[in-house]
Amino acid sequence: MTAPKAVHFLDGKWVEGNPPIMGPMTHAAWMASVVFDGARAFEGVTPDLDRHCERLVGSAETFGLKAVHSAGEMLEIAQDGLKHFAKDAALYLRPMLWAESGFVSPDPESTRFCFTLYEAPMPRADGFSVCLSSFRRPAPDMAPTDAKASCLYPNSARALTEATRRGFDNAVVLDALDNVAELATANIWIAKDGAAVTPAPNGSFLNGITKQRVMKLLVKAGITVREARLTWRDVMEADEVFSTGNYGKVLPVTQVEDRNLQPGPVYATAREAYWNWAHGG
Repeated sequence: MTAPKAVHFLDGKWVEGNPPIMGPMTHAAWMASVVFDGARAFEGVTPDLDRHCERLVGSAETFGLKAVHSAGEMLEIAQDGLKHFAKDAALYLRPMLWAESGFVSPDPESTRFCFTLYEAPMPRADGFSVCLSSFRRPAPDMAPTDAKASCLYPNSARALTEATRRGFDNAVVLDALDNVAELATANIWIAKDGAAVTPAPNGSFLNGITKQRVMKLLVKAGITVREARLTWRDVMEADEVFSTGNYGKVLPVTQVEDRNLQPGPVYATAREAYWNWAHGG
């Protein structure tokens, strides 16, 4: 299998391939002091790229790392990196910060930075299946849930692996209080009686940038939008279920456990509105 084309802004210059960036004494390699963010380039647009860079700065602050570049500088680096690819290429854009030294607590002065851009096709909007995960999102007093931190993703990986073993594509993850938090890899929405409902942020999951954008676009389109406490029963009884997230943007859920669904009008409005907005509409 051919590796996707990838370029990385590392130590002040662009390099290709998969350059080594950590050694056995690197703090991040054994104490998980890594934060990152993800944005997308597709069809010649980079929606909300500035907000993704800003969020990385916030994640660094949560971890006690030093944001060695401002959000504006990261944006300029990304725009320079895009020149290595075709204008309409589908890419994943990932700025990352990590600590090189420290003992348990990272040394902020040792923070390093890498901005990676690599080819990653956009998922097809054919629909995907979900099940209920036996794993839960940690509470804010249990983990750095207010950061986009690498250390949180093994739990998402467990949920995703469990779902795959059961024959599903993704998983609905609850929080410690039995509220629906999100999917293993994206935020979740339901539609009921023509209204769009998504879990109210409670600190156990990131209030996604794409989620916030879709919320505003749905309101503008005349759809009633609510952030509320959702239960698993609410998901099972929903008229529609769909996801928002950076990787696939807006995608329909077409199976919840043994219940089949069709992409509905609220989802269709969300996806069309997002694409129109992303392309300057």
